[in-house]
Amino acid sequence: MQDEVLSPEDRDFVTALASGLEVIQAFDETHPRMTLSEVATRTGMNRAKARRFLLTLHALGYVKKQGRSFELAPKVLQLGYSFLSANNYRSVIQQVLEDITAEIGESASMGVLEGDEVIYVARSAASHRLLAITLSVGTRLPAAHTSLGRVLLAQLPESELEAFLQRVKLDRYTDRTVMDKAELKRRIIEGRQMGYAIVDQELDSGLRSLAVPVFDANGKLLGGINISTNAARVDCDTLQQRYLPLLQEKARRIRAHIS
Repeated sequence: MQDEVLSPEDRDFVTALASGLEVIQAFDETHPRMTLSEVATRTGMNRAKARRFLLTLHALGYVKKQGRSFELAPKVLQLGYSFLSANNYRSVIQQVLEDITAEIGESASMGVLEGDEVIYVARSAASHRLLAITLSVGTRLPAAHTSLGRVLLAQLPESELEAFLQRVKLDRYTDRTVMDKAELKRRIIEGRQMGYAIVDQELDSGLRSLAVPVFDANGKLLGGINISTNAARVDCDTLQQRYLPLLQEKARRIRAHIS
C-alpha cells in the first residue's frame, strides 16, 4: 500500500514551503535572472507574496539580489547534493560518471524522473559543449525527448505511462522531434524491452545520447545514466557497439556498490 499523498487542502500540507519551492523552480535556463514582477508572473503569485518568499530565500542564502533582479545562489546546489548524499549516491555515482568521461571523452550524467521532466542530479562534463544550454545539477529537460527520460519512462507501470502520454505536451525542438504520441509510446516500450534508449537529435540538432536505467543492490530504481555525444563525431553504431557495453558495465558497478 502506497503512502498517502497530501492534497493542498489537507491540514498537514505546508503551503508556505510549497510556495518557496515553487519560487526556486521558477528560475531555469531561460529565466536565470528575474525581477520581482517576473517571479510573480511565473509563479502566479501576487507581488507581495512573491516578495516575501524571495526575501526569505535571500536571507537563507538560496537567492542572490542584484539591483532589482534576483537569481539563484550556489547554495541551491546543496539541495541536489543532499539528495545524493542522503542516499549514499554521491561518491559512487560521481566517480562512475567521471570514469566514463575519462575513458571516452564524452559527457555523462545521472537523472531522475519528476513529473514530465528529467532532473539532472549528477554530471561529468566533457570539454566540448553539446547543447545551447548549460547542463548542470538541477537542470530539467523534457522526459519525452531525452534518452534519460525515455529509459526512465520505460520503468513506469503501464497505468502511469498511459497517464503521462495523455497529459504530456510534445514540443518540437528539431525536425527529428517525435510529435506523435503513439510513436513515442512505441519507442518507450522498445526501450523497455532492450534495456536502453537512444535519442538522436530530437532535443537539439547534433545531440545524440544513450541511456540505461540504474538500480541498487536490492533492485530499486535509482535513476538513469547517460552518455551525450556530438552526432558529427559519433554515429549510432558506435553508441550501440562501443558505448552501450561501457554504460551497462557502469550500471552494474553502481548496483554492486549501492544497497
